[in-house]
Amino acid sequence: MIIQAATTSNFGSFPICPTTRHQSQSRKIIPLNLVSSQKGQEFTSVSHKGDKMCECFDLHKELVPYRDAWNWQKVIVREKTGLIERNEECPDTLIVLQHQPVYTMGTGSSIEYLNFDIKNAPFEVYRTERGGEVTYHGPGQLTMYPIINLRNHKMDLHWYLRELEEVVIRVLSSTFSIKASRIEGLTGVWVGDQKLAAIGIKVSQWIAYHGLALNVTTDLAPFNLIVPCGIRNRKVGSIKGLLEESCSNAKAHHFDYSQLIDITSQSLIREFSEVFQLKIQQRSLEFLVKKPESL
Repeated sequence: MIIQAATTSNFGSFPICPTTRHQSQSRKIIPLNLVSSQKGQEFTSVSHKGDKMCECFDLHKELVPYRDAWNWQKVIVREKTGLIERNEECPDTLIVLQHQPVYTMGTGSSIEYLNFDIKNAPFEVYRTERGGEVTYHGPGQLTMYPIINLRNHKMDLHWYLRELEEVVIRVLSSTFSIKASRIEGLTGVWVGDQKLAAIGIKVSQWIAYHGLALNVTTDLAPFNLIVPCGIRNRKVGSIKGLLEESCSNAKAHHFDYSQLIDITSQSLIREFSEVFQLKIQQRSLEFLVKKPESL
């Protein structure tokens, strides 16, 4: 189970037979000390008729260093904890981004699932407070970090995990006509024996953070250097890989794979809004990067 808890304290359907190869996407690497110079326009997008608000930082075109996103989450959790202690309204937050290549491990995960010497790792390795075993984050993978006040929804960790899975299942079905499912006893989203989305969370005083990672156009080779999520007998897959498999003998529908990240990000935010009954308010990058100053 990928949980580490401390409870005391219709998007258009995607053409399913693309035939052109993936083209490099334009991505910016944004170290924390440089981000504050970037300007962003703050605007509100109507995503759901519900009256509960969720601020959204849509950074899906960016390659964000893992430590920066981790710091952002911890500061936001601290802010929300303060609001709750003062009996003030505590809305939800959503961050969507891509990471520079990195391996992350849960608080109790084992180095036996690393197929390399941790002193000579191919990428940075972080042990975090989330639950679960080792996983990989990198370009082409959309990582979604909801910082959710479960008091606004349902104070049930298993319910929350299933709802995160539901978001991804809906994205794959409505946008790509891919039928995904859960596997009993395992956390995440699967298509056959391929795991497309990994989920790992931390919950403290009923505020959940960390979240899910969905492989879109991800280079899957770095997963070969670990045992993803500690599961040895199953594969890791991607949306791009499944679309290529389904169209291996087809010649219709030309599509540029570089659009996959944009399409998937929009669908993730929309389905997140629907599943959690939230009205999404887009926030600027500048608004977010001011938060770590209080660390």
